[in-house]
Amino acid sequence: MTLLNAPAYNERKERLKKTALIGTGIGVALLVVLTLAGYIAGHGWLFSNLPAEHRVSEFFAALQGKDYPKAFAIYNNDPDWQKHLDKYKDYPEARFQEDWSEHDPIGGPVRTYHVDISRTDGEGTFGTGIIVAVTVNDKKRVFMYYLRKGGTLTWPAFHELEY
Repeated sequence: MTLLNAPAYNERKERLKKTALIGTGIGVALLVVLTLAGYIAGHGWLFSNLPAEHRVSEFFAALQGKDYPKAFAIYNNDPDWQKHLDKYKDYPEARFQEDWSEHDPIGGPVRTYHVDISRTDGEGTFGTGIIVAVTVNDKKRVFMYYLRKGGTLTWPAFHELEY
């Protein structure tokens, strides 16, 4: 092909190329912004910690409503825990209820709570677990640990967060 027999200009094809290039640029910029925004806001890269924060929020909502069986189910990530009680013989629901009502880390019943921030913990890009900081009754900070593998909660968390 020489300059004299070059293909005809295709306006539609060129517009499509331009649109695809602009769309890709916008998509990459949006991905970068969301990645950094999630991290800076304290919710993990790309807001990946939000499911764990939601689970901890459900747990404290159950404690606030004194629904200890539901809180136990959330804590162990097992909604059918009553069908296999032998699995929880080392930490039964009665002990859980005692720990979170009489001897709770909060120092009284849960009246209000707010999930503040979370940080990824452990190995790998998204870690093996998530530390979730919760302010309870407008004064006490509690750090729950969410295990990614099993979806269970643990208290106390292995580390405390500074924020």
